[in-house]
Amino acid sequence: MSDLFNHPLRLQADPSRVVVRPFHIASTAVGRTLTRTERIIREVLAMDMRTTRSELGLVLRDFEARHWQTRQVFSARYEEIEGQMGIDGSRLNDEKKQLLGAYFCHEYSYAAAALMNPCVVRHPDQSGMSDGAVRVVISLRSVGEGHISSVAFREGIVTEDMSLDLLPEPPFATAANAVTVPEDMEGQPGVEGPVTIHRHRDVTLSGTVIFPITAAQRNGLEDLRLVEFTHDDGSTEWIGTYTAYSGREIQSELMRTRDFRAFDLVPIQGSAARNKGMALFPRKVDGQYKMIGRQDGENLFLISSDDLTRWDEGELLLKPRYPWELVQIGNCGPPIEIDEGWLLLTHGVGAMRKYSIGAVLLDKDDPSKVLGRTIQPLLSAADEDREGYVPNVVYTCGAMKVGKNLFMPYGVADSSVAFAFLPIKSLLRWM
Repeated sequence: MSDLFNHPLRLQADPSRVVVRPFHIASTAVGRTLTRTERIIREVLAMDMRTTRSELGLVLRDFEARHWQTRQVFSARYEEIEGQMGIDGSRLNDEKKQLLGAYFCHEYSYAAAALMNPCVVRHPDQSGMSDGAVRVVISLRSVGEGHISSVAFREGIVTEDMSLDLLPEPPFATAANAVTVPEDMEGQPGVEGPVTIHRHRDVTLSGTVIFPITAAQRNGLEDLRLVEFTHDDGSTEWIGTYTAYSGREIQSELMRTRDFRAFDLVPIQGSAARNKGMALFPRKVDGQYKMIGRQDGENLFLISSDDLTRWDEGELLLKPRYPWELVQIGNCGPPIEIDEGWLLLTHGVGAMRKYSIGAVLLDKDDPSKVLGRTIQPLLSAADEDREGYVPNVVYTCGAMKVGKNLFMPYGVADSSVAFAFLPIKSLLRWM
């Protein structure tokens, strides 16, 4: 589309972005009496202090400059192990505890393989913004070792004149912590949601990563579609839908937060939860919650519910029509409310599994009515944007209105994230 402006900024996958995570050692018995965990604990406890200090020094030399509060992280991990294994820590000094903690941690590069499928919403803090400027939160799907997806964030400022400034990433990244699930059950079979996780009080949002917690999520949190939701009482909550992947099965879940410090991860109930790509409207419509989803892997549906956490079958809204979307269509994020109706970004898949982004306009009072639809895509994979982890893909999980423009971050070939601006009036003329 000729009126689309691509910002020069591009975010890339970065193997240097690492966090310290709990290392779970399989409880295989050694001989008849000890598990591997018990054997490691026994041997560390048996070390003399000279050896303990030497080994801890080696660990700190390798890792202390790469992580924030490394000693405190090791000590916190020791406390978890102490509680799980019944260690008597009353006679252990801090160095012995830190070394034990280090044996049950590992370094994880959370965005080494790919960075993709972004979404953008208003930041809860709009203080100090000049006219025409909006502070934003961009969520990102980051993929690391084992093709495990997590959620990362970037904060920035977007303006009506199509400028974008991202806050610098802090040198250290930190995993958000679960508070309702024991760490030894993190990502293990049998753990169910909902769970609540907390950002560390001294860590910025741009330095926070949300990893899988429950059994249903253990192989990834995929494609978060965030929306700033306004409740009937006027209160605001940021709610996102994402795909939880267990390694064998998928289910849709909700991420809910009012401040981006505490996050509730809530499984969705009902038959619609078995599908990917659900996107919530930013408010109730005609007294009901509404979502856009793809229930058959091919078409788009409008789903209604009286309960945010339960979603069942919906009504058919859109079928593939044009060549660039004949294989399948889906949503590209929550509907955006504009004066003319609900603006819904879509993705289409055409020949050679090439992805494109289009849009439709839905009636504001009755979103089952389609008022307009782009015949040609707004954006398609082309030239250098075709190459990457998954070729020929452009994809977004959510855009936002900034003044008279649409601001859209989007993934390129599942490898990097680009940013585009598009005048909304130009988009509507294409329908």
